[in-house]
Amino acid sequence: MSSLTTMNTPKGLEGVVATTSSICYIDGDQGVLAYRGIDIHELADNSTFEETCYLLWFGKLPTREELKQLRDRMAAERKLDPAVVSLLHTAPKGIQPMDVLRTAVSALSFYDPDEKSNDHDANIRKSVRLTSQIPMIVAAYDRIRKGKKVVEPDRSLSHAANFLLQLNGTPPSVTAERALDIALILHADHELNASTFAARVTAATLSDMHSAITSAIGALKGPLHGGANEAVFQILQAIDKAGADPVEYVKGMLAQKKKIPGFGHRVYHTEDPRATHLRKMSRDLGHSSGQDKWYDMSARIEQFVKADKNLNANVDFYSASTYHTMGIDVDLFTPVFAISRVSGWTAHVIEQLDDNRLIRPRADYIGPPYPERYVPMEQR
Repeated sequence: MSSLTTMNTPKGLEGVVATTSSICYIDGDQGVLAYRGIDIHELADNSTFEETCYLLWFGKLPTREELKQLRDRMAAERKLDPAVVSLLHTAPKGIQPMDVLRTAVSALSFYDPDEKSNDHDANIRKSVRLTSQIPMIVAAYDRIRKGKKVVEPDRSLSHAANFLLQLNGTPPSVTAERALDIALILHADHELNASTFAARVTAATLSDMHSAITSAIGALKGPLHGGANEAVFQILQAIDKAGADPVEYVKGMLAQKKKIPGFGHRVYHTEDPRATHLRKMSRDLGHSSGQDKWYDMSARIEQFVKADKNLNANVDFYSASTYHTMGIDVDLFTPVFAISRVSGWTAHVIEQLDDNRLIRPRADYIGPPYPERYVPMEQR
């Protein structure tokens, strides 16, 4: 056995503390999530996504004038170089939106005026641009693939309202705008999740902001990270199409040893605090739009899984019905996650580069004992 080997290495780095950070606080036993010390419930009830971005990037809540300046900056950056739009037009048919987003974000670096700068102020500017540009990419590609005209941004609208305008072609209702705004706040950061860790690892090599965010998007694409809400809605669609009873359908899945997506969490041992708000949003949007069935099915499934398996709904479970009721296609659920999480990703990249050390962990060796001898070809 190699002398480098240690015992009981946690699989998936579970429970391992990899860095220090002042951005996000989580208490999984108490169901607490806070950005810069402010509870997510307070932010969801009182804040906006733009204000939350300021909090993440600058470490404090803004004054009225500071918030106005950031909103103006974010609105002004709602623009894509024509070459990026052309790239969206040339993407092969049937490509998943996350693949397009990953490639387009990488291409954005070609046209960023701070592309060669990696200092703190340049990274703040790149954070603002990326947060403004990513929703434009998602909305533009969705319309292009459907043969529709790309909608020009309205810089007088909020971040959430402008995305829904560019996605659907019409201004959103007040209810839909506020629902998306809250959803963006809830998804903005979550400490060292897989995509954020990927971003920090890339940044730690002194690579650039766009490379780090591209790494994050690649990690988010995986179904074990960003795709759970898509899987939730696919189940809801299957139940609706079959005219099945939601509880009986889920019982059938469990009998086949299938996992029910949207339940349980590696960090939270009580209810995911984000699910608390998304449940209410799903109910309210369903009622205001006349699409109550998606919430009703979700609520019955949640009650059964909680009673039968003692598992709580996580952030993905009610975000599925919430996003659908806003007119967002199921394969855009994960890109919408990225529209929010880019604020947290960029905050972590800034923090990493402000006090950088290359992230270079070790691995427990479990192969043949050293030294193994090389066996000549004729003796094998």
